[in-house]
Amino acid sequence: MSDPAERPPRRPRYSGKNPRRFAEKYKEHAPELYPETVARVIAGGKTPAGSHVPIMVDESLAALALHPGQTGVDATLGYGGHAARILKRITPGGKLLGLDVDPLELPKTAARLLAMGFGECAFEAVRSNYAGIAKGLAARELAAVDFVFADLGCSSMQYDDPLRGFSFKRAGPLDMRMNPGRGLSAADWLVKVSAEKLELALHEHADEPRAEMLGAALAGHRFTDTLALAEAVREAVGNLDNGLLELTVRRVFQAVRIAVNEEFTALEAFLRVLPDCLKPGGRAVVLTFHSGEDRRVKKAFQAGLREGVYASLNESVITAGPEERRLNPRSSAAKLRWAVKA
Repeated sequence: MSDPAERPPRRPRYSGKNPRRFAEKYKEHAPELYPETVARVIAGGKTPAGSHVPIMVDESLAALALHPGQTGVDATLGYGGHAARILKRITPGGKLLGLDVDPLELPKTAARLLAMGFGECAFEAVRSNYAGIAKGLAARELAAVDFVFADLGCSSMQYDDPLRGFSFKRAGPLDMRMNPGRGLSAADWLVKVSAEKLELALHEHADEPRAEMLGAALAGHRFTDTLALAEAVREAVGNLDNGLLELTVRRVFQAVRIAVNEEFTALEAFLRVLPDCLKPGGRAVVLTFHSGEDRRVKKAFQAGLREGVYASLNESVITAGPEERRLNPRSSAAKLRWAVKA
């Protein structure tokens, strides 16, 4: 008889045939153990809950022009999909630093990459916002690196877990913080924000055409959970068709998330120090997912080219191909820009 200590823990019991609550969905918490299920979901054009399908991987690798022995940074590690492919290109002899501010997902991704065979000689996980890239390099006595990659999209694991508060698909605490231990939650931010500041955030962070109306309706109120905020948005904008109504809710959630995490402030800081983090001839590749991000990256790269900081960059933005957009609808909004250090 086997030692009870060696047996795998029993899954929690749940009512009914299939688990309904996210906490009970064992496959979503360990998707790597169920490759057939994951493959079936991806083939159906969906992202498996609890995991993340990396976007524009081939295009990113081509823009990075990697080879063995290089040192670089994945500034937004996430689930580690891009990092795994990068590590395969730069090993043996290469080293990748993976930055991520999320204290919940970072250890999981580090363990996932270690299980793939990428030990500390090849990979190091660093808990840091990408705005702290220069500090992270200095702490490791690295003057500059061969490449920097940044995927600015949120990871699917964050959206899928209702306890993180990023999505209005299920009820959850209205949090939205990438680092739940730091700063104001979305609920607290909405209580404190003025109507004018919320209106500005809706304009700048989500291009929301009804920003003034929504700012007046939502600012200063405390919402019990994600569904309560979504319903308040629907009530505020009134008679819209369902598609436009849901788009408005998504825009509000996006704008609040960006404000709570100060994402544009961090992005601008990252873009300012990025050239100094690259060796001559080093490459920067950035994936963006909405106009506010893309506009900032585009302007920073163009300014660097004019000033002689960058030697070249892509003239036309690169987007996902039709097959990837079909298999992974989340890739439809992605835009890739690259720049080469002079």
